[in-house]
Amino acid sequence: MKAAVIHGPGKVTCDNVDDPKIKEQRDIILKVTATAICGSDLHIYSGGIPQPRPMVLGHEFMGIVEETGKDVKNLQRGDRVVVPFPIACGTCFFCNHDLPGHCENSNPEHYGPEGGVLTEKGGALFGYTDLYGGYDGGQAQYVRVPYADFGPRKVPDHLSDEQVLFLTDIFPTGYTGIDWGNVNGGETVAIFGSGPVGIMAAKSAELRNAGKVIIIDTLQYRLDKAKETAPGCETVLWENDAKDVVDQIRAMTQGRGADVCVDAVGFEPERNLIDRAKAVINFEKGSVKVLEACMSAVRRGGIVSVLGVYPVLYDNFPVGQFFDKGIILKGGQAPAHKHIDKLLEYVVNGKVKLDDIITHRLPLTEISHAYDIFKKREDGCVKVVLDPWG
Repeated sequence: MKAAVIHGPGKVTCDNVDDPKIKEQRDIILKVTATAICGSDLHIYSGGIPQPRPMVLGHEFMGIVEETGKDVKNLQRGDRVVVPFPIACGTCFFCNHDLPGHCENSNPEHYGPEGGVLTEKGGALFGYTDLYGGYDGGQAQYVRVPYADFGPRKVPDHLSDEQVLFLTDIFPTGYTGIDWGNVNGGETVAIFGSGPVGIMAAKSAELRNAGKVIIIDTLQYRLDKAKETAPGCETVLWENDAKDVVDQIRAMTQGRGADVCVDAVGFEPERNLIDRAKAVINFEKGSVKVLEACMSAVRRGGIVSVLGVYPVLYDNFPVGQFFDKGIILKGGQAPAHKHIDKLLEYVVNGKVKLDDIITHRLPLTEISHAYDIFKKREDGCVKVVLDPWG
């Protein structure tokens, strides 16, 4: 079959690889009909999260059930399903507490309570390095889906793939940031990052009746896309330093700051030479500049939701500010299984539109080009959807 394989930083190619096979009786084999590149994939592509051996990437995918293990009773060949991005058993302590990203059984070689940099990670993710289980992902024509009696959800025939594809990750992730923020109506929400997750967070804030939604980004074309797809939002262009952005947010909130700030960027924001030099001196990967901006822009007693990935330790974390302002800080992998059924209903009932963020539709054979323009933010690229059979 054809699949997108990572061969090291900056090198993803469409290769011919062996078809996946059933390994456990709770597995299914899925024929992938649509898949996408996620911003989190870029952390592997850049080398920020290491992957020493070739592997198939991709955790945003859906398709048609091709084969089932004998213990899968709720699905059968021909069913059309969308697959949440965490691989979760559905029976352990964390799965039973709606925390599938912390599943105790899906990542046996690297799992642990510590949450270390290179060891004792959380549960497994599709196509997301050996540290997170080493499972091949869904940027391929076929994929093995473990614990398929718990994860995949059937989707209505009248909805297209593109209408439901983002239930895999970015819509549940964006929604989680708003849910962690306890948005119930009238709040001001500031979202840092106008990529796919940031836009989904804006859509989710509108679903939860936020009073004001502000999206911040360093690129005007991404803010324009946010305004187009979440028209009720206001936008702020991050042109200079973070203080200017924070000052603008405070000016929009009677000087207090936002009730909720969402970090939808993570450890690889745009950085100047000084930022990069600081990271080298401090033996750190990337930067916490966006998280620091969130903690300044949120009001006292407010909530900061961290959806962007942070894989390592950062010595200069502003713990004094965290304490003095009484900030509530929540972050981690989104519990996609917890929210997916409710979010599917939003799509079915027409309360939210997801496919309007797509800017590029390409065949899987153009995967190298797709990663290149997504990484470099060229050609107005916000979201790439791939056809494995095109």
